[in-house]
Amino acid sequence: MNKYKLFALGLTLSILLAACGGGGPASDNVLNLYAWSEYVPQQLLDNFTEQTGIEVNYDTYSSNEELMAKLQAGASGYDVVIPSDYTVTIMINQGLLEPLDKTQISNFSNIFDTLTGLSYDPQNDYTVPWQWGTSCLVVDTGKVTRPITKWADLWDPEFEGKVVLLDDEREVLGMVLSVLGYDKNSTDPQQLEEAKQKLLELMPNVKLFDSDSPKTALLAGEVWLGQTWNGEAALAHMENPDIQYIIPEEGCTVWYDNLAIPKDAPHYNAAMQFINFVLDPQESILITYEFPYSNPNRAALELLQTEDPQAYDAYMNFPATNPSADDMSRLKMIQDVGDATALWDRIWTEVKGGE
Repeated sequence: MNKYKLFALGLTLSILLAACGGGGPASDNVLNLYAWSEYVPQQLLDNFTEQTGIEVNYDTYSSNEELMAKLQAGASGYDVVIPSDYTVTIMINQGLLEPLDKTQISNFSNIFDTLTGLSYDPQNDYTVPWQWGTSCLVVDTGKVTRPITKWADLWDPEFEGKVVLLDDEREVLGMVLSVLGYDKNSTDPQQLEEAKQKLLELMPNVKLFDSDSPKTALLAGEVWLGQTWNGEAALAHMENPDIQYIIPEEGCTVWYDNLAIPKDAPHYNAAMQFINFVLDPQESILITYEFPYSNPNRAALELLQTEDPQAYDAYMNFPATNPSADDMSRLKMIQDVGDATALWDRIWTEVKGGE
């Protein structure tokens, strides 16, 4: 998802001033955005500042767990975050999000009806869609000549040191559980222990874990296949058509990322302006051009079809950005595993620590 980390020093200073009571009431000429790396076009941020006069400080994280840890530890000063579906569930339950003033989101009607009212926020009281997608197999067919159709293929000894995985415990352990025939959201200690042992068997093949830019090692030829986000696969495919994206036989994750406002955000009105701005079709197209995940904005895709038919056709005809109905039938959302989270965390730490 190049980490921008724009104005990071300014963001830290604003948080310190807020904590010390300095600077008086928060001004809405600033927006502090905390989001995934390689996920928000700079042009979109510049356009927002030009239109509203609101400067954007963009700080980044590389996993939902990193976002959660920061907010649960009491970090203040952020105005907009971009959590994934199951993370939204946790944040709502823990009172970490502000309700949205939907009267300020006139562009909400641009979203596909099928992508509103999802289970983690049935009334969209706290979130609006940013992007959605999958995390599946990616293969450089110039390096791997035999067919790759399932996650289990990653364990083949011929791929020693040639596999990239996301640095994300829910994605990786969920994938291993699927290989074993279990629910990717399992809370069963025995199944999770089996998954740990199975993942340890894969480790000789794993060159690196990377959630920020897994395409980088793939394009450099350092790895030949592995697990990636659909947008990363789309970007890699544009640069090297040999790189293909595959929905594996065992299925994979479908995820939904959302714009949300943390509890006690210092610039709530600026956050609401930003959320509505992002849903403008012309701005939403910028996201698809630079970070081609799946766009939930119906009006934006209609505009793309008119303004750039070639880009629209590329988007619609590539399974990473527009999965087929058959592919969609094999996708499953990550869900909150409740008290089993501690067990997931321990297994992930032990595997990555070489235990």
